[in-house]
Parts: sequence; structure tokens; C-alpha cells
Amino acid sequence: MAEPAQARATSPASAAEPTASAGNRALRRILAAFTYRDFRVQWIGACTSSIGTWMQIVAQNWLVLSLTNSAFFLGLDAFLQQLPIILFTLIGGVFADRYDRRRTLLTSQYIQMSTSGVLAVLMYFHVVQVWHILTLSFVTGLAQSFGGPAYQSLIPSLVDKKDLPNAVALNSIQFNVARVIGPLLFGATLALFTKYGYSDPQAMNACFLLNSLSFVVVINTLMALHVKHIPPATSQGVRDELKSGLTYVRNHDSLVALIVLAALTTFLGFALLTFLPLFAQRVFHEGASTYSHLMAFSGAGSIVGALIIAWLGRFRKMGRTALLVQAAYGILIIGFSLSRILWLSDILLFFTGAALMIVFSTVTSLVQLIAPNEMRGRVMSIYMLAFRGGMPLGSLISGYLATWLGAPLVIGINGALLVVVAVYFLTNSHGVLEAS
Repeated sequence: MAEPAQARATSPASAAEPTASAGNRALRRILAAFTYRDFRVQWIGACTSSIGTWMQIVAQNWLVLSLTNSAFFLGLDAFLQQLPIILFTLIGGVFADRYDRRRTLLTSQYIQMSTSGVLAVLMYFHVVQVWHILTLSFVTGLAQSFGGPAYQSLIPSLVDKKDLPNAVALNSIQFNVARVIGPLLFGATLALFTKYGYSDPQAMNACFLLNSLSFVVVINTLMALHVKHIPPATSQGVRDELKSGLTYVRNHDSLVALIVLAALTTFLGFALLTFLPLFAQRVFHEGASTYSHLMAFSGAGSIVGALIIAWLGRFRKMGRTALLVQAAYGILIIGFSLSRILWLSDILLFFTGAALMIVFSTVTSLVQLIAPNEMRGRVMSIYMLAFRGGMPLGSLISGYLATWLGAPLVIGINGALLVVVAVYFLTNSHGVLEAS
């Protein structure tokens, strides 16, 4: 029997409605945390500041390489920026539980704004030396060692617990949107200054100045937040509170395993980003523009990875998923270390960025979900110590080894070890497989 003409006319629209509705539901699911006013405000400020920070990171790495032509100094600069995080983040976690997290964050932003401004002044007067950069990196890391736990502890107070994994993922997205835009802005600034007859150092100076100015935005957004500080119920000393935080983590096997996993992953996985200037210069025989677009591909992949986690929200077997994706991340790094074709390296960097972000958004969400609010600053400071502490140690050791073995071989070895770490936790869970 033939279908009536009216039915045939309305069928396409009827079919389209469920599709559009499903698309709207997926979009609402991805953007769930944006329904909270304070989270939106903080996200915009943090994203603006992160763009400036990534622009400076790329410019600073290129400046260090220009001044020293040394893989070791690239690793040393990364190490010194993260060293204060190793030394002081646990104390920063106690501060995050004892004092107003927003005020702590504001102080951190003012210091970081000042270090960027000082570097811009040194560049303007043509007196910058590598020890200046190393010293300013240490001071920046010192500010981040207190600001980081405060920021990580602030996020759960901006959204409901059910939307916390989504907020963590969206926070990762702003960081990685910045990781795409920042290097591209560095490349665009370099091209613009070159076009009008300025030198590379003058272009880098503009990047440092713009980063300093970007902190004005995040400072204003922090001041606009409605969240209020709730003083702790107890008045223990700093040492006692630090000890209670360590004891809490030690008595939760899943937290210990997740923190160890984070440390090993950053130790082995982040040297790839540190050595991208070397790959641009010595493997592909190109300049700063190639370096910036390599960074952009990695950042674009990270955005996709974070969007996937934002869409998934809180899901079953989060721990198992993180381990499987980490194994894939190690394999992708091995592929990148072997590649000598630029377009293939771009694709591999895109997927490494996605894999890394899925791993860390998932692990961070699990730690946030396990930690109670009154202990969150201390738990997140211990997690950050592992997460951020692995970066400089890995960069320093990998940088030293790269001077003898070459960056591609060292990165390939790191990738293989990442696969080994993932396989170990897949076979010896220690609570990671059960976490969800």
C-alpha cells in the first residue's frame, strides 16, 4: 500500500527531530558545567591567561634554544619552573584548606604577571641572559606551587558534584584551547614582526609582554566570583594538617595508585613537548614557525580528548579506560620518535595530545571525586606534587640523556616505558581498575 503524500512530506522532518534533539542533549551534556555562573566566569579568565602563558612557553623555549643551542638547558628551564612545585606544593595544599582560595590565587597571579613583565623589560634592553630566564622560571613555579592547589580545590566549589568530571574536562579544554592558540599567536607574532622588519627577539619580547597583560583578565574574573571562603572547623598547625593529609592519602590505596600513575606518566610523557623545538630544528630542519604548529597540533588533539571526557562525564570503568588509553599514548610516542615526515608527525602529535588529555582528565576526576571537601586542598596538592613534579624530573633526565643519545631515541624509550607502566597497572590494579 502506498504511503500517503502527507505522511511522506512529514517523515523527513520527523526523522530530523530526534537527531536534532540528540545533538542538543549531547551539547548540553558537554557544556553542563557552563550552566554555573561562577564556573563560566572563572573559565573565561583562566583561558585568557593560559593563552598568554602558552605563548610565553613557546617563545621562552625558543629563546633558551637560541641562547644556548642546548637540549640540557631546555630541560633545566623546565625543571626549575617545576622545582618549587616539588618543594612547596604540599604546603600550598594546606594553605588551600586553611585560607581563602581566591585570595591565594590572586597573589599567585600577581607574581606571575610580574615575572613575565620583568622578562619583557630584560628583552627590551637587550640584556637578557639564560640565568635570568632560569631564575624567573623558578619564581613563576613558586607562585604556581601555591596557586595550583588553590585552583584545583576551587573548581569543585563552583559546580555540583554530579557535574565535577565535566568541569574538570572543560577546565582541561580551556588549558588546551590555549595550548593551540598560544603557539599559533607566537607564530603569528613572529611572522608579523618579521614582515615589518623586526627581529625574532623583538617578537618574543612582545609575547612576554602580552602574557603579562593577560593576567589582568584572570585577576578581574577572580574578583567577580561569588564563592565564599568557609574557614576550617579545626585550628591545627600547618605541620599537623599536612600530616593528616598524607595519612589520609596513605590509607586509601586507590589514591596512592592514581598518584603514582600520574607521576610516572608525566615523568615519561611530557619530555615530548619539551623537546619539540629540537625536533623542529634538528629532525625537520625548520624554524620557529614549524615548532609552533607542532605545538598547535598537540594542543588540538588535547581539546578533542577533553571534549570526549566532557561528553562522557562520570562513567563506569574510568580507571581501566585511563590505563588502556595510556598504553596507546606510549605507542603513539614511539611512532612520533621514529617519524621523519612532517605531516605524519603532525597526525601523531594530534593523537598523542588526545590520548594524554583523556588519561589526565580521567585520573584528575577520580582523585577529585574521592577526596572530601575538607581534605581536598591537601589531597590535590599531593596529586599535583606527583603530576607536576614528574615533569621537571623527566625533562631534566631526558634532556641529559638526549645530549648523548639524541632526542628521538630518548622519546622512543619513554614511550615504551609508558606502555610498560600501563600494562603493570592493568595486571596489578592497586585499586585503579576499580576506580570509577
